Amino acid sequence: MFKPIFFVRKNIKARFFALLQQDESRFSQLSTSLTHFLPESGKLALESCRQTVSQAFGESNNPSNYYDPFECGVILGSGWAGQDAVNDLVSQFNHTGITNPKSNLINMTGSMTAACAMMYGLKGYQNTIMAACATGTMAIGDAYEVIRAGRAKCMLAGGTESLRSEFSIWSIDVPNALSRETVDPKKASCPFSMDRSGFVLAEGSAVVCLEDCDSAIARGASILAEVKSYAQFGDGMNIIRPDENVASLSRTIQIAIDLSGCAASEIDYINAHGTSTQLNDLYETRAIKKVLGNQAYDVPVSSTKSYTGHLVGAAGSFETIVCVKALNEGLLPATLNLELPDPECDLNYLPNEHHYDASVRLALNISSGFGGQNAALVIAKAE
Repeated sequence: MFKPIFFVRKNIKARFFALLQQDESRFSQLSTSLTHFLPESGKLALESCRQTVSQAFGESNNPSNYYDPFECGVILGSGWAGQDAVNDLVSQFNHTGITNPKSNLINMTGSMTAACAMMYGLKGYQNTIMAACATGTMAIGDAYEVIRAGRAKCMLAGGTESLRSEFSIWSIDVPNALSRETVDPKKASCPFSMDRSGFVLAEGSAVVCLEDCDSAIARGASILAEVKSYAQFGDGMNIIRPDENVASLSRTIQIAIDLSGCAASEIDYINAHGTSTQLNDLYETRAIKKVLGNQAYDVPVSSTKSYTGHLVGAAGSFETIVCVKALNEGLLPATLNLELPDPECDLNYLPNEHHYDASVRLALNISSGFGGQNAALVIAKAE
């Protein structure tokens, strides 16, 4: 459930946020030698990596037990990374003339990627992505391309975000990105609804493990899904506002489908970016229609931000996991809080009720971010 938090400075009054419990015990299985130079977002990413590796390789194993360490890599990302920690460090330095001696590492976004590689002795391809709300999808897509190019056998990839400080929230609120709703949580995040007024800022991380298919089969891995294709194109128009003619977003969707080797008619489910902002929901609807034509009305589409809020840098990687769960469980997640549909957002958004026992073989995950960054993944059920 979204939580109301109150701010008074700069006219920020009641707002809804989806924040994690502040319990340091959640990092108890991480080495302090790695966490002491990470901001909160980095710690969340490292814990997600730990859980991912544990699921993929077993509690006491890691990728380098199965692959050459030079064939194992990491791509992590965030929208604003350690901004909260940096603000605190700067304030402390301004008041005392001294602060945490690890401040330069805490401020370095790539520290979390390095920490993950250090935790498992991974020596292969590394990268850190900062692409706002498209970060998580781009991290997974780039990891897919690295494996596809033969440069790695195994990659950990995903995104993270933790923005709690008054400044961070104010800076996102200024361009009117956050939901205006102050009373009813059902109207705080309501994608594709006439009532939508912005997104609910969320905190969290999500990381997946990608492996070369033949190598995964050879080691007896439990394969959950297959990444069929990835595409990304930029608007090149505006730092905040998405492109009205949806040329880049529609091209991203089209090329992702084309590269998958599947027909658009084979898409069984679309996880939309669906931020609950006026322009995103409208333009994303238009882009889907532009690519799929009349078939767009038949494909189930949903925005799971309606109950998670917007995880920003972790949104795309979390929603990739949602797609994998849909493929494996035959469950199509609803778009919650869609009581008053916008007539211009008229696709099959699965309002308010999950669809069980669905036949889902192919899913499309769409992400967009500040800066006009668009990304899409086509994900198939494991055969």
